[in-house]
Amino acid sequence: MEIRRALPQDIRELLHCLKMRSKYAILLVFVISLVIIEKENNFISRVSDKLKQSPQALAEANSTEVSPALAKNGSLASLQELDAAFSQLRSHLYNITLQLAGGGDPRPQRHVLLMATTRTGSSFVGEFFNQQANIFYLFEPLWHVEKTVNFLPGGAGPVGLALVYRDVLKQLFLCDLYILENFISPVPEGHLTPVLFRRSSSRSLCEEPVCTPSTKKVFEKYYCKNRHCGPLNISLAAEACRRKQHVALKTVRLRQLEFLQPLAEDPRLDLRIIQLVRDPRAVLASRMVAFSGRYENLKKWLSEGEAPVREEEVQRLRTNCESIRAAAELGLRRPGWLRGRYMLVRYEDVARAPLQKAREMFRFAGLPLTPEVEEWIGKNTQAPQDGNGIYSTCKNSSEQSDKWRFSMPFKLAQVVQDACAPTMQLFGYKLASSPAALANRSFSLLEEAQPAWIT
Repeated sequence: MEIRRALPQDIRELLHCLKMRSKYAILLVFVISLVIIEKENNFISRVSDKLKQSPQALAEANSTEVSPALAKNGSLASLQELDAAFSQLRSHLYNITLQLAGGGDPRPQRHVLLMATTRTGSSFVGEFFNQQANIFYLFEPLWHVEKTVNFLPGGAGPVGLALVYRDVLKQLFLCDLYILENFISPVPEGHLTPVLFRRSSSRSLCEEPVCTPSTKKVFEKYYCKNRHCGPLNISLAAEACRRKQHVALKTVRLRQLEFLQPLAEDPRLDLRIIQLVRDPRAVLASRMVAFSGRYENLKKWLSEGEAPVREEEVQRLRTNCESIRAAAELGLRRPGWLRGRYMLVRYEDVARAPLQKAREMFRFAGLPLTPEVEEWIGKNTQAPQDGNGIYSTCKNSSEQSDKWRFSMPFKLAQVVQDACAPTMQLFGYKLASSPAALANRSFSLLEEAQPAWIT
């Protein structure tokens, strides 16, 4: 204080002036940055609105993105590099403005993405997060996106679809549930819809205040099972999301892990990615039951067994396995943007020790495991065998993990092993060398899980 008093009056005034100018400059930079970020956040909404008016434009745009010509001359790679560079620049700018302004982010503290493929037990594992009261959980929110984009004239390539998935996921993690209105059919009126896919699989959408009084003469295609609710009010759902401390999403539709880099680097998100995998032989056995009509060729081959299995069937298996393996290999390489944000989990490990694996997943995500989750796991992993439906999440988990071994013909297991050997080796699934080995309960087809799978 003595030093400050000793300063000449004109110097003190100069310092005060500079201090005030700095504050205004910081505030100006902060406001401009927020405007830029908000514009980028709303970009996908505007694009989706335009595409609703002109579906052909989206099909042509997506088709162009994945066309062989672009892939050949490197234009697609350049676009992806520019996209990643912009995301990184935006993240740095937002961080700087927060530091200068001394602000904080009121958004949920953790954002968990459960990434899997069909029939890997993702519905069961997703319930771990759904049972926690302070987590806003959404079940397969990309279902509507897939239906809308794929039914457009010309469809969409895998890259175009993955980019749409990524941007929709980002908005959902930020509790912008209005983004789904661009893909729900029929289009919601007044932010009300009776057709949100599997609404009942999200507790947050079936509890107050989101659960409004039911309305007569309104058909709910996907309704809450434990209570009668009116059509889903997306505004109330978005508000409920903002009130929850964390957000968790489950999807079987996005497989390209590399496209999630902008989400991992977004300062508004604290992303944790859990990739759930399962023995490809078990996955195929389950899919042949759940989606019977899609596997008529394989069933015919099994029953007749004379001609070799069709090459397209083998290629489908190989492609599925390779996409899963590519994502896992990227996660296990621990790139800087993914370090501390990726965890690989096998369904078989969850089935054999559900509570232990739940604790590991919650610890990885930085979330406490509540007694409600522990109670749900105890009740839903010791169900009687006759209560195990195809889509049920109430199962005797230890019995279910190996059940496929005793019903799958060995020659079908061989087809899967030939197509998916590298993937099975990465995940620690042993190959069966004979029908006896496949059906031998004492012979484990599972190697020990690796600590390096939590990165």
